[in-house]
Amino acid sequence: MSKVNIPCLDLNEYLHGSAEQRSKFSEDIGKAFNETGFVTITNHGLSKESMNELYVQVKKLFDLSDEQKASYERVELAGQRGYTSKGREKAKDSTTPDLKEFWQVGQFIEDNDPIQKEYPDNIMVDELPEFNRITKETYKKLEYAGKHILRAIAVYLNLPENYFDDKIHNGNSILRGIHYFPIENPDALSADAVRAGAHEDINLITLLIGASADGLEVLTRDGEWYPVKAHQDDIVVNVGDMLQRLTNNKLKSTTHRVVNPPRELMKTSRYSVPFFLHPRSDMDLTCLESCVDAEHPKAYTDITAGAYLDERLREIGLKK
Repeated sequence: MSKVNIPCLDLNEYLHGSAEQRSKFSEDIGKAFNETGFVTITNHGLSKESMNELYVQVKKLFDLSDEQKASYERVELAGQRGYTSKGREKAKDSTTPDLKEFWQVGQFIEDNDPIQKEYPDNIMVDELPEFNRITKETYKKLEYAGKHILRAIAVYLNLPENYFDDKIHNGNSILRGIHYFPIENPDALSADAVRAGAHEDINLITLLIGASADGLEVLTRDGEWYPVKAHQDDIVVNVGDMLQRLTNNKLKSTTHRVVNPPRELMKTSRYSVPFFLHPRSDMDLTCLESCVDAEHPKAYTDITAGAYLDERLREIGLKK
């Protein structure tokens, strides 16, 4: 197995550290994102207690009856709010749906920003007021952490530190609670049916709050699958395709997947909560001039974040 650079970095060193610590954080996260596209982050703003409570509430949500969950599904919203049932989402180049169901929480506009008209309302779970409370709280804290991680990335890219601030203010970010449901009859699965097929994330960066079981793997440059494990209190942060496009492949949107468990654990659930940090729809994803040169010619056509998201939602089967 080749050596993979997935360092554990302390966000406090960027938020409250010396100039030297802040500079080192930017360099370390940039180097890891350049090589593998993944880091783990400690001191990210979520307490162990709040992370545990989040997972308790996510489990309660998916323990609701199929009829209760179905009452919160809005297919016309392309999986962007509320419940999305089993069999609806697939990896970009796959024809077989992932073995999961999920719930999505979107942006909370609290400053009368006119962008609010672009977003559907969040869907509240009548049966679980604590789920509504903890998911909003988690959304806000991860949005804050993500903003500062992007500031560190901007410094690494020799951009103004606040380059991303106005682009992600009230951005189209998503908190997703995922249930990889038990596989009751493994012999009936098609050969390519997995919990999450190999894919790259759409957004700028993803912040993943642990998971209730192993299974996340990243594809190395050598074409090998490498398991990613965060310590219980850390979050995993990875580059999405929007940031890869913007940096003309300088920062890597690494292919990853969630594999099925060993046969003896097939009948168990796995829960996961990623936060997909998206910009506003009008952000220009045109490759940065500083990332284009003779050795690295421009790899992508110009597109806005909103148009790119729309294109990708169609490719993964959530939008017709």
